[in-house]
Amino acid sequence: MDADTLTGLLTIVARKFPDRRALSVSGKFDLTHARLHDLIERAASRLVSAAGIKPGDVVALTFPNTVEFVIMFLAVIRARATAAPLNAAYTAEEFEFYLSDSDSKLLLTSKEGNAPAQEAASKLNISHVTATLLDAGSDLTLSVSDSDSVVDSATELVNSPDDAALFLHTSGTTSRPKGVPLTQLNLVSSVKNIKSVYKLTESDSTVIVLPLFHVHGLLAGLLSSLGAGAAVTLPAAGRFSATTFWPDMIKYNATWYTAVPTIHQIILDRHANHPEPEYPKLRFIRSCSASLAPVILSRLEEAFGAPVLEAYAMTEATHLMCSNPLPEEGPHKPGSVGKPVGQELAILNEKGEIQEPNNKGEVCIRGPNVTKGYKNNPEANKAGFEFGWFHTGDIGYLDSDGYLHLVGRIKELINRGGEKISPIEVDSVLLTHPDVSQGVAFGVPDEKYGEEINCAVIPREGTTVTEEDIKTFCKKNLAAFKVPKRVFITDNLPKTASGKIQRRIVAQHFLEKP
Repeated sequence: MDADTLTGLLTIVARKFPDRRALSVSGKFDLTHARLHDLIERAASRLVSAAGIKPGDVVALTFPNTVEFVIMFLAVIRARATAAPLNAAYTAEEFEFYLSDSDSKLLLTSKEGNAPAQEAASKLNISHVTATLLDAGSDLTLSVSDSDSVVDSATELVNSPDDAALFLHTSGTTSRPKGVPLTQLNLVSSVKNIKSVYKLTESDSTVIVLPLFHVHGLLAGLLSSLGAGAAVTLPAAGRFSATTFWPDMIKYNATWYTAVPTIHQIILDRHANHPEPEYPKLRFIRSCSASLAPVILSRLEEAFGAPVLEAYAMTEATHLMCSNPLPEEGPHKPGSVGKPVGQELAILNEKGEIQEPNNKGEVCIRGPNVTKGYKNNPEANKAGFEFGWFHTGDIGYLDSDGYLHLVGRIKELINRGGEKISPIEVDSVLLTHPDVSQGVAFGVPDEKYGEEINCAVIPREGTTVTEEDIKTFCKKNLAAFKVPKRVFITDNLPKTASGKIQRRIVAQHFLEKP
């Protein structure tokens, strides 16, 4: 039986692998696939009977990476409602925007609550309910009264592929965040794509390092694992910790992990300064959400003895678009994000014409994993879905082997006096400097050239670098017009909640400095 909804797929998995471990909270307890399924069904019934949730309602969730989040997220979509996960670190004003923009009917939090979220919900007359699971044998409790007579009220609900299951906002690299509704079909299509390209099975295990309010951690880490009958471990702290990462990976027999480049660099730095006595044998390491410099890729492979597979994804595609293959399926190319997975991908010029290999243009996709459109944003939909394709806003080219190479965001390319400079290329050079831990290039306004290139670097622990050192190094490795005019030496780079470094934010941060 082939599922066309995520909830259908998870039901099949619970029947097929009832006694296999599905979800662990490190050092606390484990849940099997059958137990997790039972908890989700019961929580979905409570949402319907006690919290009054109806099909199509939007339910906002703001939690750390906890078992309660996983159960309630899946319970919301099982109840045919739409889950809208939100970053717990938002301010009250941000919560107000996201709760209002999504038309949320209910706010779910842990029993500890979230004061800014509750303040915003109260202002918008949105009910607040907490969820708690004490241990593996307990029932999940909600802070609303229930009646036993309707405890199975979700069993009558049949999930449809067209149900809007997930509502997220784009990270807004160039504009105000856009609302992206994703259906059950979008979710199950993406889960199947991720499972197939990485050959995930019930024998796999991973530790979640990324926040579950973003597609990367949610789809690639959590849902694809559960959809494969595999196991997922949540760190005890409810978030990534460099000190517990490898102990958790070893204890729970992890076979792979997925992260953003900044977390890979933290893991590498810890390996350099506090190496573990041994590392688990991993099938692969996955990197996504931002460009991974080839030098970091090779350091990871050398340190941990596993192939590092770079991938390409975005919210509108329900995460995965392309990935480098596992070694037995073909080469993985440093600097490339791999081949399309389970969808059509083309490089189009401004007239909508498909480009030949090695010719640059806009990366465009279409497939069952792609959103049908932004919420209440006809202008963005018109621009984003031109010529029958979804337009990613990224410039790239396909090589003769069909591997995609990204050059940069259309709006992040630096136009220096007519010369278009890819900041990704400059990043890659910065990261080959032996004393640089992190580096990012960005464009700044310039009277003479229109735009000029600057960069910010974090020196490796125990080293010192100067602006002149970096410029001299760049001059040896880049054409003169690509060498940063100004170099900021720093110990911190501003990042988004998902760990992405957005050039616009970095540029703002450093331009405000004297």
